[in-house]
Amino acid sequence: MHNIQQFAASAVGQVLAGRNLNQVISETLRSHAALSPQERGALQDLSYGTLRFYGQLGKILDALLNKPLQDSRLYDLLLVALYQLQYTKAAKYAVVDHAVSAAKNINIATGGLVNAVLRNFLRKQAHFELLATKTEEGRYSYPQWWIDAVKAQYGEKTGAILQAGNRHPPMTLRVNARNSTAEQYLAQLTSLDIEALLIAPNALQLTNPLAVDRLPGFFEGAVSVQDTGAQYAASLLDVHKGMRVLDVCAAPGGKSAHLLESCNIDLVAVDKDEQRLERVKENLQRLKLEATLVCGDAAEPAGWWDGKTFERILADVPCSASGVVRRHPDIKWLRRPSDIDSFARQQEQILDALWPLLARDGKLLYATCSIFARENQQVIGAFLSRHKDAYQITIAAHDMNNGQLLPNDEHDGFFYALLQKNS
Repeated sequence: MHNIQQFAASAVGQVLAGRNLNQVISETLRSHAALSPQERGALQDLSYGTLRFYGQLGKILDALLNKPLQDSRLYDLLLVALYQLQYTKAAKYAVVDHAVSAAKNINIATGGLVNAVLRNFLRKQAHFELLATKTEEGRYSYPQWWIDAVKAQYGEKTGAILQAGNRHPPMTLRVNARNSTAEQYLAQLTSLDIEALLIAPNALQLTNPLAVDRLPGFFEGAVSVQDTGAQYAASLLDVHKGMRVLDVCAAPGGKSAHLLESCNIDLVAVDKDEQRLERVKENLQRLKLEATLVCGDAAEPAGWWDGKTFERILADVPCSASGVVRRHPDIKWLRRPSDIDSFARQQEQILDALWPLLARDGKLLYATCSIFARENQQVIGAFLSRHKDAYQITIAAHDMNNGQLLPNDEHDGFFYALLQKNS
């Protein structure tokens, strides 16, 4: 177990130095192929959990230390151990013992320090937890600029929004409407003692997440894993049989597949990352669906567009991903305030570039997984001021306020804006 602590501490340290957590975990698993499934799961839990509550854990650790540690590896190791002591069911003595052993692997002289710090926390846990709540960063486990931005936009909803981002995300399925109904698939799950709840027309939320190989018919295309909020896109875009449809920034292909499941359309899926476009291909093959896949930049369609307009366009643009931090807790600590404006400029560029590709009377659905207005309605408002042949269609949907979905127990945070081109 102490090796897993070390691997997790290394992953946390790399993220805090600026690296993407998914990439770090993947590299670690490739480098240590002999890890058991249980060890792999533990590595992911410790890494994700420590980063999810890094704001609080960091405040606690700073209070426990008499002076800053010279070796950041020890700091990261202590963060992981504190997460285990506070948020997991691991035996406390084992957590401490493994951390001491791991510390000695870093520097033989540091075992006593690690032992003292962790045992002091266990003796006065309530005291140190209370100390952490004295600051908003310690209370909510987000950087202060993020907290300030959410407070400025959402006021009294701030606490609920931030807390939702710290909960474990639900596992939601999208039933392939070409194969069966959600009710029929729910009956299959029930027959296998897999508990799930129907929460949207094609969406089933599992009571307990499980591996996809346990889902009946998964590899035959019966079902996909997709958050309920992401499933809104297909219905909002309002596609009809035979339409020519464009999906840009399409990888990994969940929304493309949902559009194809809902209707027989001529779909072109574009993404500028060739490796991620391969994932779109794999997903469509599993679901037995077909689309034209193009490697290209949504902001520069001259490099890939054939000149034929589209009746529908889905623009699932790059964004801060502030609405999905419970799935990617590293985002909270990797983002900087300046990133939001940078994303907004990129989003405006993509919208301007795509607008000529839309046919008269056609519809474009703008989508982000952000909760920040600067990337959402403000981008749309600026676009409408530049394009007088565009107007925004009011979206009326469950749980949605002016196109904004906030993260809750049923879905992540998303924003949608539906635009139509005047004839």
